[in-house]
Amino acid sequence: MQDSRIPAALLAAQGKTSFPGASAAYAAARQALLAEEIEFRRHMTRLGEQRRALPPGPVIQKDYRFKDEQAFEVGLADLFGDKDTLVTYFWMYGPQRERPCPMCTNWLGAVNGNAADIKQRVALKILGRSPVERQYAFAQERGWHDLNFVQTVGDDYAKDLGVLLADGSEYPALVVFKRDGEKVRLFWASEMSREMADPGQDPRDAPDIASLWSVLDLTPDGRGTDWYPSCNIERY
Repeated sequence: MQDSRIPAALLAAQGKTSFPGASAAYAAARQALLAEEIEFRRHMTRLGEQRRALPPGPVIQKDYRFKDEQAFEVGLADLFGDKDTLVTYFWMYGPQRERPCPMCTNWLGAVNGNAADIKQRVALKILGRSPVERQYAFAQERGWHDLNFVQTVGDDYAKDLGVLLADGSEYPALVVFKRDGEKVRLFWASEMSREMADPGQDPRDAPDIASLWSVLDLTPDGRGTDWYPSCNIERY
């Protein structure tokens, strides 16, 4: 099929630097970058279309058990509520950890800001190995009011995802499930492992859904190579 879209370079030619005084070199480089940004947007759109076009995923056969925010034991299907899609994030806050993973904390802080809107369309649950009360205590410390935390009962879920290590440490996992009648199917899961990271890069998914990095990527110094946010910050 012939691509009827206007070439990115022609669209970028319509761009204009907001402030006067830009050198010819800056203007040319910025226009070239704008064309790449347009292509990147188009590629992200294609990725979304490919993701939505995935064939039905495997049916979840195991009866994973959880404790919800009232500490009632429930199954995976119960986490959907009245929605047909369930977005889950397994965060690194196991019982052996004194504090949660700083990057999980950062990611959840951003998600909390959008959680009320996200939950209008899909179910959203944050899963952890620590008791649900402990997870909510940290959420209160951070001022998170719109996230629903769930405790995994036993370690089958984490082990089957491959995110629980022999020493009790964990990796995070972003997993989306789809209701199919009385069944629950996997729709999509992040599968970019640490081994898939390019040389010199911190392991991460693409597109990068952490707003911290999305903002820092717009800045002159970028995200850096050895900086991570702290969990211990003052709240105002």
